Amino acid sequence: MNKYTKNDILSILQAKNSDIITYMEETKKYRKNNLITYSKNVFIPLTEICRNDCRYCNFKKDSSDPEAIILKTKKEILDELKIAERYGCKEAMFAFGEDADEDNAVLKRLKQFGYESMIDYIVDICQMTLDETTLLPHTNGGNFSFDDLKRLKEVNASMGLMLENSSPRLMELPTHNKSPGKDPKLRIETITNAGKLKIPYTTGILIGIGENIEEIAESLIEIKKISDEYGHIQEIIIQNFTPTPGIEMEDWPQPSLLDMIRTVTAATLLFGDSDVSIQVPPNLNYDTAQVFLLCGGDDWGGVSPVSKDYVNPTSPWPTIDVLEKLTNDAGFELIERLCIYEKYINDEWLNENLLEKSANLLKHR
Repeated sequence: MNKYTKNDILSILQAKNSDIITYMEETKKYRKNNLITYSKNVFIPLTEICRNDCRYCNFKKDSSDPEAIILKTKKEILDELKIAERYGCKEAMFAFGEDADEDNAVLKRLKQFGYESMIDYIVDICQMTLDETTLLPHTNGGNFSFDDLKRLKEVNASMGLMLENSSPRLMELPTHNKSPGKDPKLRIETITNAGKLKIPYTTGILIGIGENIEEIAESLIEIKKISDEYGHIQEIIIQNFTPTPGIEMEDWPQPSLLDMIRTVTAATLLFGDSDVSIQVPPNLNYDTAQVFLLCGGDDWGGVSPVSKDYVNPTSPWPTIDVLEKLTNDAGFELIERLCIYEKYINDEWLNENLLEKSANLLKHR
């Protein structure tokens, strides 16, 4: 049983010189095979409107912006899904701003489409995806109530929500002081409820947004506690803040390469006995991505041949060929996975329809 304590994690996060290499070497004992996974997906933003106003965000737009996606139509979405299907994508990643229907422009559009709320719309979109394509829906739209998660479970193979950080202190910083949905209590409740409902889940932390190393350690430990209790956490994303022109935090310092190495290593060692993957987005670390495989990282996340990363629009995904070359060059083998990990493809986690579709895609991967 993994016995890493908070002090152990803090020691890793503060490591210097050859101690960093020693900890990196220690991650090898938890690597079960030589495989590095990715999910071939299409990223579809249903709306770019969001109640939160995170100062580092590249996704949110104001509804008065003529270029903003207020709400995509079902036809627009289905057209994108059909293109993705032709390119061999298996995951439909639906993203939208949290409680977007609090905005009058979104609510008006929803009513024009015949819906009362975003949850009604996304449930119908996911059902359409299952009925009319071979893709598996994966929804990431912020916090949801228990009842809404229960509805989404019936039409999603998996779901996700970044914890980002478990410290309420960040709510007082420019990072989150205009983002009520980033309250860690709300995020922890959503992630926990997903566990109670047996929803295969992705979460993770965002580093470089004003947190200290103790808060990084506590955030990882909080996710581990929830994962140990419910077993629904498929993967932990270690995401680095990347400043881009135009955001309010464009002059904010980004985490160093060593900050990322220490954090990925700490996560690998903390979750080493949990059969939870450690994911580092390759498009945010294009020149350094390979080193994270040497820290225990074993997943690249969703990579799309047909759509951009709308959360990080200035950071294009590498092509699958390039990703394979990077992986092989580091001594590993790239393999495609589904948005739901294989261990969850059974009737304990999925209803009959999702189980049949997931099993069929797994067979023909």
